[in-house]
Amino acid sequence: MVTFSVVPLLAVLVSALGALLIAWTGQRRANLREFWSVAAGIVMFGLVVSTVPEVLAGRTPGCVLFRILPGVELAFRVDAFGLLFASGASLLWILTSFYSIGYMRSLKEHAQTRYFACFALALSATMGVAFAANLFTLFLFYEALTLVTYPLVGHKETAEAKAGARKYVIYLLGAAKIFLVAAIILIYNVAGTLDFRSGGILSATQLTAQPTLLFIIFALFLFGFAKNALMPLHSWLPAAMVAPTPVSALLHAVAVVKTGVFSTLRVFLFIFGLNAMRQVGADQLALVAASVTILVASLLALGQDNLKARLAFSTVSQLSYIILGAALLNSRGVQGGIAHITNHAVSKITLFFCAGSIYVSTHKTEISQLSGVAKRMPWTMAAFSLSSLSIVGIPLTSGFVSKWYLAVGAVDHQSLGLLGVLLISSLLSAAYLGQILYKAYFEFEAESPGHEEVREVPWMVAPLAICAAASLLLGLFPGLVLSLAGRIMP
Repeated sequence: MVTFSVVPLLAVLVSALGALLIAWTGQRRANLREFWSVAAGIVMFGLVVSTVPEVLAGRTPGCVLFRILPGVELAFRVDAFGLLFASGASLLWILTSFYSIGYMRSLKEHAQTRYFACFALALSATMGVAFAANLFTLFLFYEALTLVTYPLVGHKETAEAKAGARKYVIYLLGAAKIFLVAAIILIYNVAGTLDFRSGGILSATQLTAQPTLLFIIFALFLFGFAKNALMPLHSWLPAAMVAPTPVSALLHAVAVVKTGVFSTLRVFLFIFGLNAMRQVGADQLALVAASVTILVASLLALGQDNLKARLAFSTVSQLSYIILGAALLNSRGVQGGIAHITNHAVSKITLFFCAGSIYVSTHKTEISQLSGVAKRMPWTMAAFSLSSLSIVGIPLTSGFVSKWYLAVGAVDHQSLGLLGVLLISSLLSAAYLGQILYKAYFEFEAESPGHEEVREVPWMVAPLAICAAASLLLGLFPGLVLSLAGRIMP
């Protein structure tokens, strides 16, 4: 039942207002500028959490701003899926804000006002995607997110940063313009609406009359949401690693890539629906694309010496777990895929926070340079270790919970091949993360001048420790995430 509420609109606007206050405050009052960033995050999280009782009671708070055409509105609403995504993103933004303060100040980065303002706008766009009531609204904020994160990717303003930012925006805007716009126009002509509905918007008559067209539309959506990093439209993600590490964390855990898989699953569950996907054969396309991406990206991660590049290819692989889970078309698989959005977010943001902490303290970026770093940075590497266990899927961590549901979903799907994909990729994850841990803990290099000066930055260690603890807590107490994920099933 939809109930009128302006809370989702306020959640979108609060960080946009924060961005204006950040820009107005400027560099001369850095403490006040960063206060606005943290305050906007706290207010946003409070607004998101305030909708939990209504959603758990079966209501859907929302509002319509204006109508363009019948079935095409700028509208917001909070359902279980949007709430799960928005609550994770808004909470992690608070921690990322504190982390960013430590990172940017320690390195004395330039253009910090632009950085914090764009950061706030990125979260505003993310809330717009999370609470979009239809494809039209989702598309507007999905595109806005690409535009406001472009300056963040190119923040360093070096030739490499500019090239990475160009590739980022060309891939994401190009895929959206070529594939997504066509898909949205076609689905509107077929169904007469762009509203999200549990179970999909397609009738049995439409499925019977136009299965080939609907399969093509599905493929356009699947690859048009290029933020999901499905191969072959994935190379923008490693290229974007030229950005500052907090931006990499934003890209990989809080906003950009999670917006990609969230939007993809919106189409799976609320535009097509599981029965329609099965009837037109769309599930097979998604399963093949996701399986190839999971395995190939894991293998590519093994070959990377740059720490952030290895984590980037890990993200490409892990995102496809989410798509594979939904494409299994059964309750356990879908539930595991949705839960992995949150569980992967807290683990991967920790790994990127750790990479940034290592860089700020040691100025080392390559895995081959990390011998013995755990001795000098015990808190950072302890957090890295715990989150690595979660990415692999070791019991008691959050990653184990979602991977268990995915494995059970593969068994329910009666597919040993897909179960094999999950198991092999977990072994590959253990290999590419285990190598880092081995170097940090069990390899030692001769002491060099200045080596004793390595110190962890408290402003950075505290957020990464909290995120690492969340990976454990969500594994020990997965009830809320699984409950919300279960409510999303049609």
